Parts: sequence; C-alpha cells; structure tokens
Amino acid sequence: MHTRFRLCSYPYITLAFQTRSPSKMASSGFCSLVPTVTSLFSSHALARWRSSSMSPPPLRISRAFSAATTVPISSSFTWDDVIETGREEYTPHNSSDLTGFLEKVDRCNRGSEKLAEFIPFVIEEQIVGYIHKGFTEYLREFHDIFTFSQNGSYHDRVDGFVTLNLMLEKPEDRTRAVADVIKVLGDKGIIPGIRNELYPVKPSFNAPVIFSLERAAAPYFGIKGYGVHMNGYVERDAQKFLWIGKRSLSKSTYPGMLDHLVAGGLPHGISCGENLVKECEEEAGISKAIADRAIAVGAVSYMDIDQYCFKRDVLFCYDLELPQDFVPKNQDGEVESFKLIPVAQVANVIRKKTSFFKANCSLVIIDFLFRHGFIRPESSGYLHLYGRLRNKDCS
Repeated sequence: MHTRFRLCSYPYITLAFQTRSPSKMASSGFCSLVPTVTSLFSSHALARWRSSSMSPPPLRISRAFSAATTVPISSSFTWDDVIETGREEYTPHNSSDLTGFLEKVDRCNRGSEKLAEFIPFVIEEQIVGYIHKGFTEYLREFHDIFTFSQNGSYHDRVDGFVTLNLMLEKPEDRTRAVADVIKVLGDKGIIPGIRNELYPVKPSFNAPVIFSLERAAAPYFGIKGYGVHMNGYVERDAQKFLWIGKRSLSKSTYPGMLDHLVAGGLPHGISCGENLVKECEEEAGISKAIADRAIAVGAVSYMDIDQYCFKRDVLFCYDLELPQDFVPKNQDGEVESFKLIPVAQVANVIRKKTSFFKANCSLVIIDFLFRHGFIRPESSGYLHLYGRLRNKDCS
C-alpha cells in the first residue's frame, strides 16, 4: 500500500503525519497462542469453560476490564494543545518544576498499599510473579494446571502461593498449558486484548526463561516485563529537539497518546539491540545503519498496581542523535503522526498536570532531561527525583 506524508512547519517545530498507513503485520518471531491439549492433562476444565453459558461474577469481570483498559484521560487532544502547553519558559532551577516531574513518576508507581492482596507465583522455587487473590478464583477452575498452597508461607508472604503442576517440567510444556488457559480467559473477556505475542517469564533479566506467557496476560500474573525506549533527538543551532510520536487511534492501548519516536516491549527470543533495530524500522522507518548508532544509556523501572494487574517493568533507555533533515515515516500503522519539539517544551508538557504522554514515557524522558542537563543538581529534590526513576525491583 502506498504511503504519503505531509510536512507542516512551525517555528522550531516540524510535523510529519501519515495520510494512509499499512495494516499491522504480525512479526514472524511471535508465536500464535492457539489452543492445544497435551496428553499430560485432562481438558475437562477447558472444555467446561468454553461451553459454559454461565458468565463469571459481574463484579470481577468489571474489575478485570478496568485494570487492563484504564488509560489516562485525554487522547482527543491536538498537536496545537501540546505546543501551547509547552510554550511557557522552562526554569530548571525552580523547585516546583521537579514536583511536577515527581507526580508523573508517582503515576507509574501506584498501589503499593495493595501488595497484601497479591500472592506469589512460584516456579522452580523462584518467585516469577504475583497474582491477585481475586484473580486466582479464575485459575482454580484449571486445577490440573495450577496448584495452590493454602497454608504455609513463601519468603515473607503468609497467604500461600500459586505454582504450576509439577508434571510440567519443561518450559515448552508450561507455555502450551498456560496458553490454553489464557485462550479460554481471553475468549471469556476476562483477559482482554490478546496480542499473540509471547513474553519470557523469569525472575530477573539475566535468569533462564522458565516459560513464555501471552503479553496481554503478563500484568495479571505480575511477571517482570522489559522494553526498549529510544529518545530520537536532533541538534539545531545549539538547541536540542525530540521527535515525539502520537499513537494511532486504532491502538488497543493508549490510543492517540504521545509516545517516544521508537519504543516496544521485549518479546521472547530477541535481544534488546535486535528489538530496537526492528522497532526503529517498523515505527519510524529508521534504517539499520542509523539505528545501530543508538547508544544504550541505562534503564528506568516502576511497579504499578491497578485492580487485578501488577506491572513490574524495566525499560532499557537509548539515545539516538538523528540527522537534521531526518523525517520519520511510520511503517506499521501504529503511529498517527510525529512532531519535532524543543526538549525544553517537552519538559514543560511533562511537568504540568497533563495526560498527553503514555505514562511510562515520562520516566524515560525525565531520565533524558537529567543526562542532558535540563534538570540540574541546583534544583531542590534533584537526588530524590533521580532515585525514584529506578525502584528496588530493577532487576
């Protein structure tokens, strides 16, 4: 399909938007989670759920949906709204500026007071996730796959834990068995937005993969999630600008909100660097020759609880200085448009009480502001904000 782009000019601002976009193609590296039944297990529970006319309790359905689909308000804003918000002069020495940034960090770290509502998900004597006690009621239907310890404790948790049937010894067996469950829960609407992408399940980034889990289900099992976010910037006349993307309104998550030039979750079987190059091409039309120049600059992390969902994410951060005449061209239909905006104005947008950006993007951009001197030690609360970008579960 032919794709055309138009450019609009503002003082110090460049806009590129796609007037026609190709449909999203599934990556060949992602596995399709179709139902399978292994000879090890009875399909009784699965069949009963598929054929049952009885719906799950209305309250739990409502809570499950709200956990996965709640997004910050205001995806109907325009680029003009963003520009107007960012116009105010940025004053990095004003302590009130850091208060606004801290509020955005807090937005990604909600619900710590609800930790007691979750129990550990344990495999091979390692905690790989946390599952809400209410959500475990759905899993109890699949008693030949999930096992529940009702008494005893695990580490500092006294409410027992969830594990998988011990007969599921190999990662591929666990992946297939849990995929059957996720397929049923997805068909029932309990886990919405199935994406047919697999995320690795492991206790920490460098640990061996214990099994793989559908991406949409990851927050319901509280597993560690990893992603890559890239700040694509340009320098003109000693001033730095960031290319910002506006997500397509057809996206199932955070439609129409602002995002990085390039960002993506880290699926099973691909390295951070390989994934970044792939995302650069798909999301912004950046060639491998240019994408390979991206510099790994660290990571940010957060833990966010929303109803049944527990996100424990680590985002690997990259910087890429782009040619002054570079214009991004989205290839996968997931980005509506791009805009090149002065970094100081992007900082204003984030520190104000707006919900323009997808929440976790604020963390990566705040980290960029530190590293490029837009937030300085003279600002009150400098070290507190810096430390908040990486929580204790950054592993």
